[in-house]
This record gives sequence, structure tokens and C-alpha cells, in this order.
Amino acid sequence: MKIYITLMVILCCFGCEPSDPQITFNVSLNSDVSNEPRDGRLLLLLSTDDSKEPRFQINDGPSSQLVYGQNVEGMDPDQTILFDGEHFGYPIQSLDDLKSGDYWAQALLHTYETFNLSTGHTVKLPMDNGEGQQWNRSPGNLYSTPIKITIAEGQSANFSIVMDQIIPPIEEPKDTDWIKHIKVKSDLLSDFWGRDTYLGAHVLLPKGFENHPEANYPLMVFHGHYPSDFGGFRTTPPDPNLKPDYSARFDIPGYNIIQQQEAYNQYLQWISDDFPRFIIIKIQHPTPYYDDSYAVNSASQGPYGDAITYELIPYIEKQFQGIGEGWARFLYGGSTGGWEALAAQVMYPDEYNGCFAACPDPIDFRAYCSINLYEYDNAYYYASEHKELPIPAHRDYLGMVNSSVKDFSYKELALGDKSRSGQQLDIWEATYSPQGDDGYPARVWDRLTGKINKEVAEYWRENYDLRYILERDWDKLGPKLQGKINIYCGDMDNYYLNNAVYLMEEFLESTSNPYYEGEVDYGDRAEHCWNGDQDNPNHISRLRYNTMYVDKIIKRIQESAPKGADLTSWRYKE
Repeated sequence: MKIYITLMVILCCFGCEPSDPQITFNVSLNSDVSNEPRDGRLLLLLSTDDSKEPRFQINDGPSSQLVYGQNVEGMDPDQTILFDGEHFGYPIQSLDDLKSGDYWAQALLHTYETFNLSTGHTVKLPMDNGEGQQWNRSPGNLYSTPIKITIAEGQSANFSIVMDQIIPPIEEPKDTDWIKHIKVKSDLLSDFWGRDTYLGAHVLLPKGFENHPEANYPLMVFHGHYPSDFGGFRTTPPDPNLKPDYSARFDIPGYNIIQQQEAYNQYLQWISDDFPRFIIIKIQHPTPYYDDSYAVNSASQGPYGDAITYELIPYIEKQFQGIGEGWARFLYGGSTGGWEALAAQVMYPDEYNGCFAACPDPIDFRAYCSINLYEYDNAYYYASEHKELPIPAHRDYLGMVNSSVKDFSYKELALGDKSRSGQQLDIWEATYSPQGDDGYPARVWDRLTGKINKEVAEYWRENYDLRYILERDWDKLGPKLQGKINIYCGDMDNYYLNNAVYLMEEFLESTSNPYYEGEVDYGDRAEHCWNGDQDNPNHISRLRYNTMYVDKIIKRIQESAPKGADLTSWRYKE
């Protein structure tokens, strides 16, 4: 009897203890901004910094504010969606662990559309709306005006947020004398996505284009992130009334003035008598997964490589007097654009005559940034029996680390599941992975635990590991790529991209029958995205992509153009 009574007292005492405080949010939609049901990713954003809206303060580094996410289907004004401690967030995973204090709270609905793919799958994804897959400023997304809230120490609280704003459409750029904007329906992509799908481009025309109908021009393809216009080119000197800004990335005051001066300098060089006459294009190929497609065919995004190479580029060459042959096409770009330039050259060796790949995304997955996908078991921690040592993702030129691979992954998981965050790791999956049974890309590692899926990693190796593909197929590719591969990277790239370049260089220097006859070069202590300029700092050379490889391109044309090729019609001076 004593034991029973004691047990009852203990149980009663536990039952009387107060539960842990809970912080919850109710998010609803104002019918004035939308009265139709919407699918998408509903985001709750919290910030202790009121300098700008919370939606513009989510990043991979120490300054990131807070985001929590959940999927919604058919959300309408009659619904209230609850956020509580069960919903995954970044960088604090649960609302239950928030510190007390003042916050600015905001909600945003990243809208999804339904796609019936040619593979037979139905998927829900965010359509690009002219912004280049940026969830925090995509036209049509709904969001709330930020409100200030206070979380009291040790107390539960519920807060209500009403989405009362809609991001407006983006005005498309207008044609000028020098720059033309085109949009082309891709039959290949339309078939894959089950709806009309378009590719776009900004086309920079050479001096004298209107006066030389007899001329045909080589083509330079500037690969990179989604371009809203053809930036870096202006026909007037810097605005004398422009207020100088400050570039935190480069620690440079008045960087906006430098940018305008460099853009004007490019124009002066472009129209000079001795400058060769080319066409330059910047391609718009956003997908529902990212701001561009990575310019290759893939299981989850469709045949973007074929669409760009066989549909878009021939159309541009026909419209603007391009030569239209592989020997007269060249590729260049940095980071994402660096990978795309090299990948397009490797995947379509006869269609292009040279690539200049600066700071390319990982071109050998043994150095997938700081991860060896084939040997590591986990993407978040180095193997150790007795300690957890996080794998780094970002550093400065002194090697100081400010975020880990786990940070990158958790941010993306909060922004969207099934590779739908629109961020870097997810687009690599959307490009390189096989399609899963549900129609979305297969995960190369578990986003919560970091455990690497070796089967998926092997698929990546066979289809998109550029160093591996070159080594495997050099007997066939080598003769087609001789003299065409040029790679540049800083040896302190912020994302460790130089590690893969080292491995690629080892292979290229070992080649024979034929030797690759290209170039690999490094910038001493140079960060992302060094592009081969040994004479100028990064903040200057990054503004000169469109002119810095011209001499090498001309040399390549002179050495490799076939007999009877047109080497004169585009070399006029007037």
C-alpha cells in the first residue's frame, strides 16, 4: 500500500508540472490579393534585424535570420495554417527553441504550379516569372507586411500573420541599337514539361551590323546565372550624380561607379577599329528548379543541352548573321557558367571550338566542393570514431570558415523539400540525379542526416563528373577537344572549387594521343570567382569577361578554322 500511495503522489506531481512554453503562428491569406486556391511552400520568416524585410535576410553565413517552411495545397482565404515546433527551420530547427526577445515576423507563399511531365510523372514546382527563380521576389508570390512581435521568457504565445501583398510583374527589357532580346519556344522542352516552354537570350550586336549584310559573325556564348538584361555594357560614361555605394564582398567603396566605368570601357573597346566583330549572347534558361538549367540534358529538367545547342543557338545565328558552324562558336563563364561552358564543350565537342571555364562548379566529384562523394559516407561530418568535425562549405582567402555543408543543406530544406528550394545544392541534384519514383530528383544524401546515397553518387559519376567522363572517353573525345579546354580558378576559392580543378589538371596533363593542349591557371590567394586575369584584382576582372578571352579566341580561330572558312567578312573596321 505504501508503494502504491507513493507512486500516485509522484504521478500527480508530474501531472502538475507546467508544460514547456510553445510558440506558434497562424498564417492566413487576405482575399484582396488572392481569392483562388494556391499550392506552394509557405515560409515563416523571423528576424532580429529590422534593417530590411526578413525575406531578404536568409543566407548561408552567420548573419542569416530564421526561416521555417511547410507545403500547402489549395490554400485559400478561408484557411489558417499553423506553424509550431514541429515545422523544420533554419538556422534554429524548431520554434520551440527560439530565444526570448523582439522579432520582426513575415510570411511568404512561394507558389507552385502543376506539371505533367513526358515521363508520366506529375510534379508541383515553382515556375520562373522573369526574376530568375528567386523565391523572395518572384512575381505572383504572396507575402505579408512585417510585424514586430515579442516572445516573453518562459511563456507560450500565438501570433497571427496575414499575407496582404503580392509581388508585381517584372517589366521586360527593351531593345536598343546594340542589344536585342529574343524568346523562342523550344519544342524539345515543351514536350518534356507538358506545356509551352521558352528559351531567351540577350544579343549584343557588333559595330556596323546594319551596314554589313554581307558579313557573318562568330558567336561567343556567355554562360552564367539568369541575366535580366545584357549587363556590363553601356554607351555613356558613369552617371555624374550617382551616389557611391560600398561593396562588402570586395571591401571597395564606390563600386557602383567602377561598374559603370567598366561597362562604358567595354563599349569603347567594342566599337574600336581593331576589335574583331563578334556576336555575344547571354542565355535565359531558368527552370522550375533554379535560375538556369546547367545547359545539359537531365532526367528531372529535360533536354536543355539539346534545346540550347540545336534550337536556340541556330535560331540566333540565323536571325543575326552568325556563321553557324562549330569552329566559330565559343563558350565562357564563371562559377555556374564555368561549369556550363566546360560541360557544353565536353557534351557537344563538335558544336563549339573552345571553352574558358572560370571557377567552375565541381568538375570532379571526388572534390564536390569539400566532399568526396565516392569515398565519404556522410556529407556533414568527417569520418571519426570519437568526435564530430563538420565539413566546411565556405571560407575566405585566409581559410576562415563561416558555414558548413550542413548549414547549406538545412537552409535549403527549410526553403523547400524535394529539391525545390531554388538553391545551389538542390539544382545540382535536379541536374545530376536520376528521377525518383515520385518524379522529383533522387537525393544524393539524406538532408537531415547527411548520409550519402552511393547509388545516386554513381549515377552522377557516369553522367556528369566531367573529369571522369573525359578520362573514360578520352580516346573518342580527345581528338575533338584538343586545344579547346581552358580552366581558371583562385587557389583560395570560397567554395573549395579549386580542389576539383587540381584533380582535373592532373588528368589533363597526363593525356596523350592527343595531349589536351589547353590551359589551366590559378590565382594566388584569389577567391571566387577568379577568371584568369593575373594583372587585376577580382573585383575588376569579373567585369571584363566579354573582352578578356578575345585574343585567345582569335588565335584559336586562326589555328583551327577549316579550309575555306570565312575569316574576313567579320573583320571590317568601320
